[in-house]
Amino acid sequence: MHTDASREEIDRAAEAAWSTFSSYGKLSLRDRASLLRTIAQELEANSEELLKTATGETSLPQPRLQNELNRTLFQLRSYADAGERGEWLDLRIDTALPQRNPPRPDLRKMQIPLGPVVVFGASNFPFAYSTAGGDTATALMAGCPVIVKAHPAHAATSELAAAAISRAVRQRGLPDGVFAHLHGSSFESGRQLVTHPCIKAVGFTGSYAGGKALFDAANLRKDPIPVFAEMGSINPVFLLPHKLRESCAQTALLYAGSITLSVGQFCTNPGLLVGLDGEDLNGFIRELGEQIRHIAPGRMLHAGIAQAYRDKRSLALSQESVETVAVSAEPPREGEGIPTIASATAKAFLNNPILHQEVFGPYSLVIRCADMSEMLSVARRIEGQLTATLMATEADVQEQPDLMMALQEICGRMILNGVPTGVEVCLSMHHGGPFPATTDSRFTSVGADAIRRFARPMAFQNWPDILLPEELKDANPLRMWRTVNNLLTQEPAQRPNSA
Repeated sequence: MHTDASREEIDRAAEAAWSTFSSYGKLSLRDRASLLRTIAQELEANSEELLKTATGETSLPQPRLQNELNRTLFQLRSYADAGERGEWLDLRIDTALPQRNPPRPDLRKMQIPLGPVVVFGASNFPFAYSTAGGDTATALMAGCPVIVKAHPAHAATSELAAAAISRAVRQRGLPDGVFAHLHGSSFESGRQLVTHPCIKAVGFTGSYAGGKALFDAANLRKDPIPVFAEMGSINPVFLLPHKLRESCAQTALLYAGSITLSVGQFCTNPGLLVGLDGEDLNGFIRELGEQIRHIAPGRMLHAGIAQAYRDKRSLALSQESVETVAVSAEPPREGEGIPTIASATAKAFLNNPILHQEVFGPYSLVIRCADMSEMLSVARRIEGQLTATLMATEADVQEQPDLMMALQEICGRMILNGVPTGVEVCLSMHHGGPFPATTDSRFTSVGADAIRRFARPMAFQNWPDILLPEELKDANPLRMWRTVNNLLTQEPAQRPNSA
């Protein structure tokens, strides 16, 4: 049993992170990348114990956890590679124009680290979005010391991952203040961390209630700090008529798998399916329901999530005009989530905010629209989402430009003829979206661009070359890509007196 960190322990961790920041923030990109690679090595070397512990704590099957651990190792190494290349630094140089009237000074700009970051791990991803997950990796790569507050749902797994990170910190000869690990099941411990004056940013993955509370606390500080919170999503799917007519059965099979993948415990689970009422949609609903009846209930991550699923599912199904289409033919046991499909009219959806809420688990609601105008109204009333999906032919897309624009307004990733579950770790991925999906839709929490969350721009005006950061020196000793006088190049920057 792990006890909550005391106020004194939080103070010590935050102050140590702040005192370390001045040296760690100046560490070279190569050395920061080496730390991430060493963390990956430590995790890999202790993978057997990590997997055994996580299996016992989360009820997730070992193959799923092995895949997630592999993803975590890939994240650490790929973020190290991308971070070391330095594109995220946004290097800009405009050399002086002394003959211009008025003269232009020498100006150079780059991203610098924000300061110590608090990371709150996710309950549904004990590796990839938790202690050694993407927030920790990108904050460290940005040059920010990290304090992780362990998720109580997998506290022992978090301890093991934290020990691996601490060993890596020592192996790289870095001070202990670069990383700290605390426990805290109460909101108060999280609030103390977020409001501590030494903390300069927050990474969070979890519920809307938890993320919004931390966001509000951070904004009430004397010096407000950014909170990068990913707070869930219903990830609407729009079933357009030509596509549904030509591939009804295949689409139903595809979505039965996506809705129930990992017992529906993904932030990208497709919780809303929107189509035009009629025989094609009825056929899709029948086929989807038949598939769902054959999918057995699965054990959810922990008792709290299972209870929340039961409560929110019951609330959604009890709403006027909501019909239960299908549930698994096999009754659930204690702690299991039962696959469920429900249906409602667009009118009911537009008039009932409860139907807009996420039901975290293997549940999806089919919305029946009278016509395309009503479908467009549904799209415009949906709150901010991580993803929006179109099951559509080229003709469908070309015929509905207003719908395309409406969906762009509500999401961070638009998917065509696929499923939202499955988030690729690469530079082109954007895992974020308008509020309330996240607190800042400009940033992603997946892919190396996530490093940018924990940095801010700094401009240097009229600095001599010898005093500039290596990344901005005339000769470009690190051979980085920089925008010099509006030209992207790896060539040196030529000052007027050295041309």
